[in-house]
Amino acid sequence: MRRWEILNKRKAQSAKRKTKETEDIIKVLLNNRGLRTKKQIKEFLNPPHPYKLKLKSLGISKKELNKAIKRIKKAIENKESIIVYSDFDADGICGAAILWETLNSLGAKAMPYIPDRIKEGYGLSKEGIDQVLKEYQAGLIITVDLGITGRKEVGYAKKKGTEVIISDHHLKPKKLPSALAIIHTTLLSGSAVAWVLAKELIKEKELSSKDSNDLLDHLALASIGTIADLILLIGPSRSIVKYGLQELNQTKRIGLKALFKTAGLEKGKIGTYEVSFIIAPRLNAMGRLVHAIDSLRLLCTKNPDRASSLAQKLGQTNRERQKLLEETVTHARGNLTTEQRNNEITKLIFLSHESYHEGVIGLVASKLVEKFSRPAIVVAQGKEYSKASARSINGFDIVRAIRSCSNLLVDCGGHPMAAGFTVETKHLGKVKSKLEQLAAKEISQELLSKTLKIDCQIELADINFKLYEKISQLEPFGIGNPQPIFVTRGVIIQDARVVGSDGKHLSLNFPLPTSHFPLRGIAFNLGHLYSKLSPSKPIDIVYTISVDEWNGQRRLQLKIKDVKFSA
Repeated sequence: MRRWEILNKRKAQSAKRKTKETEDIIKVLLNNRGLRTKKQIKEFLNPPHPYKLKLKSLGISKKELNKAIKRIKKAIENKESIIVYSDFDADGICGAAILWETLNSLGAKAMPYIPDRIKEGYGLSKEGIDQVLKEYQAGLIITVDLGITGRKEVGYAKKKGTEVIISDHHLKPKKLPSALAIIHTTLLSGSAVAWVLAKELIKEKELSSKDSNDLLDHLALASIGTIADLILLIGPSRSIVKYGLQELNQTKRIGLKALFKTAGLEKGKIGTYEVSFIIAPRLNAMGRLVHAIDSLRLLCTKNPDRASSLAQKLGQTNRERQKLLEETVTHARGNLTTEQRNNEITKLIFLSHESYHEGVIGLVASKLVEKFSRPAIVVAQGKEYSKASARSINGFDIVRAIRSCSNLLVDCGGHPMAAGFTVETKHLGKVKSKLEQLAAKEISQELLSKTLKIDCQIELADINFKLYEKISQLEPFGIGNPQPIFVTRGVIIQDARVVGSDGKHLSLNFPLPTSHFPLRGIAFNLGHLYSKLSPSKPIDIVYTISVDEWNGQRRLQLKIKDVKFSA
């Protein structure tokens, strides 16, 4: 049973105030998102175009950026080999496409390099540096979405005679790498940092219409990376995603259009949900199970047949990833103790097994957090070394916790909510014990309780297209700006039925005093409540408001998240 937390206790409005009901609800939603002044609200509803964002507002050092641009220009003039060395997730892949294409358009001798997850692991590595030196004789390495924790690796590259420019957004360690320049901010995704670098590189020459079009096209990729990496959609990242989605929905990029086709997506109807759950998983699947280079090839290809073939390959690999994930989650849940399954005693889940594939352990950890409402660390256990992925809950900084074990680790990095580390397998037990003790000390029972956060209470009579359109102005929704959630109490059910092939879902109709037609609601995974429902038993419902389009008609619909029987 989830606890309902209503963020704003609105008072019922008198009949005289009903005409202002929509405006009052929107004010509550803005207030819940920390937007109280006219200036804050104006900037949120009308975020500046990314072109207009200043480096200072992005948290990027102009001095470091100028050093990077100067060195890149020198490399282009001297025909040096430049390597764009990126992460293997959707954020890194999109950033690599942005920077690689930009460098090529400027006449650079540039090539991308994405490390192998299994053989090289995350981030800069000696193996990767040796490979780019052997294959490309790299004079300059520019990282995308990685490198900020690669102090030893940057030092190794310098000894080999190669300079490194770091572009990254992960948390800085205490000791920074001695790179030629570090372009860093935690306010953007890795791909968005790459977009800013590309924009500043192009600004160095006279901006042509082609350059402007390229930057807009690349903005679509930066929006994919930002959404996929679960960046807070406030401030500059909101600008990247808002305008990037506009470009994504009218993209001419052949690879993306092929991906849309195989995934059943329609241009013009792609939002944060479609990126999060359909596009990003396909881009990520290659790096998880095979190699991410084919995802990059898909984004950059100019050949329609090649694009179609690669899009199908990504789709098939993603289906294999889904199957492997399902099997691993089942095994992981089976390995939990009775106390852990019942949410007792243990405040942190720590599981390791030699059968776990490191390409899906982060997803497994996410599933465990979702199910058990506590941080989870899942380890792909090897004979000599083991690799772990961690996911957390609000209020517990998982990367800080992991770094408290740094004396036992080979490496680590990440964000407060998601992180990873490599450890010698012989030290695995010590790391597990230390992290469990830290979690027991720092995580309160309140943090562990399953809470459904609700914006405010409204009446069904308040729901209309005007309210829906006003809510739509708050888009794009995502981390830091969730889709508004409402509660209505004492609702009468006009009729109910189970839907779905296995009867797992509920379809409900509610009478509306303001309309001849009932208001429909769909409740996913709540089909088990069907036998308890009755028109004589009022219910309290928590929901979001959406629009259902069918046979060319639009009607409002509630997506119901939870149901309780009214007191």
